[in-house]
Amino acid sequence: MSVSEELVELLVCPKCKGVLALTAEKDGLDCNVCKLRYRIEDDIPVLLVDEAVSTD
Repeated sequence: MSVSEELVELLVCPKCKGVLALTAEKDGLDCNVCKLRYRIEDDIPVLLVDEAVSTD
């Protein structure tokens, strides 16, 4: 089971409030505004800015 599309549509980046998009591998959420990736662990998005990684 993975994160539902309905949930992804409701989530925003905690840093900039930008739209998040599910990665192709469905293992993370990308913010195209501030270029951060938030991981998904056990089907739960981890939306902690301190744990996000840069996608640059």
